[in-house]
Amino acid sequence: MLSLLLAASIIASQSSLPVVTINAPRAAMHLWVSRSERQHELGLMERTRLDPAQGMIFVFRRNHERYFWMKDTLMPLDMVFIERDGLVRAVVSRVPVLAPGTPDSAIPLIHARAQYVIELAAGEALRLGIVAGEKLAIPALPK
Repeated sequence: MLSLLLAASIIASQSSLPVVTINAPRAAMHLWVSRSERQHELGLMERTRLDPAQGMIFVFRRNHERYFWMKDTLMPLDMVFIERDGLVRAVVSRVPVLAPGTPDSAIPLIHARAQYVIELAAGEALRLGIVAGEKLAIPALPK
């Protein structure tokens, strides 16, 4: 577990990322934009809650197989894998939190082909009407 000071620093850096609004079938999502490798590594680490329809969008340069894991993530999440054209390739719901100290080799990898991956609080994808095969309009994303 990270120190409280480091955890506070991670959350502050997440909150300073630009935010984009993307419309889901049932409501608008407000997502921090994660572009750099370091931002991708930190993801939603150390967060214990998110507001409804709040989360993070991970932006990659091109469609490719993307691998995610729940290391140091303190709340269960939904992961939405999206192709360049906005097609939702896969929704992985309610990815559970891992026990503290789980060795890296024992952490399951969640993956699908995507250029964008959205992380939301567990259950939010279903509540927002996001399912595989759905098409989301991805706007120009801030740098």
